[in-house]
Amino acid sequence: MIAAVHFRNFKALRAASVRLGPFNLLIGPNGSGKTSLIEALLRLRTLASLPAAPAGGAERPGGPQIEFEFAPPYADIRVHLGCVSDLQCDLLKVDHPPGPAGEARWGELAGRIRSIRGYLLDHYAMAAPARRAGPAGLASNAGNLGAVLATRRTEAPAAYAELEAEFRRLMPEFSGVDCRDGAGGADALWFPLANGEAAIPAEQVSQGTLYLLAILTLAFDPAPPAVVCLEEADRGIHPRMLREVRDALYRLSHPAAAALARPAVQVLTTTHSPYFLDLFRDHPDEVVLAQKQGNAATFERLSDRPDLAEIIQDAPLGDLWYSGVLGGVPGAE
Repeated sequence: MIAAVHFRNFKALRAASVRLGPFNLLIGPNGSGKTSLIEALLRLRTLASLPAAPAGGAERPGGPQIEFEFAPPYADIRVHLGCVSDLQCDLLKVDHPPGPAGEARWGELAGRIRSIRGYLLDHYAMAAPARRAGPAGLASNAGNLGAVLATRRTEAPAAYAELEAEFRRLMPEFSGVDCRDGAGGADALWFPLANGEAAIPAEQVSQGTLYLLAILTLAFDPAPPAVVCLEEADRGIHPRMLREVRDALYRLSHPAAAALARPAVQVLTTTHSPYFLDLFRDHPDEVVLAQKQGNAATFERLSDRPDLAEIIQDAPLGDLWYSGVLGGVPGAE
């Protein structure tokens, strides 16, 4: 949905631009703008609920600026965010076609923008029982995972069955996922063992098991958001399971490949794992390299590098990144 983002004086992104595709794997050192890009999308989501400033209206001179371009059918709309600081953006300016038709198109796009979601998973929050209250979607830390799955089991049983079958395939030690009434009516997650001996409460399973379940909950959402931003997709996951994580996220961004008749979900995810990056050797167009020089950061799509074929040859992509050949590593100038 979002074709490009342009930054001026926003945190380390002093003068940076990035093109986005359906799937975007962000790699680079700490402080190179990966999280700042995700934060920009979340600020766009927040401001899309407010009235837009009139053309030629108020400005934020000298403050951080973020501009968004969109993919068809919204390619003729541009959105500008003005900020008073790196922490507060309070101005929304929209350039759309004139007249009622243009207003309607912006209203439609704004509705999709408001569905953007960002996640930094927290296994402690996921393990705690949660009440079914507020929006039905997964919370930013997945702290309402039990409530979301209990609701889905009731309201979308086919989607829940698909998710549970995939979880059993990836975690064969379990026979599925059980949502039980916990203290005070909250929904608690339990994991029945495949041998039928017992069920394990969520607080006793591994971090990786909970992270994987949360990612599957996103991937098998019957009504997913327009954009999913996931920090550290590899977090807590064994390297042998990373391909499964990638394929689960691909289910969002490439629905036709999974025989799903729904619009693609744009995915942005970060990683510090060379093993995860290895999985994208044949898809350099999906990799965004964040570089930092001094206090300034920039973005580069790996497929835009003219020397890419010469650099890659037969070497694993993760090794090239780890060694510094690709750039995007700590201390690189």
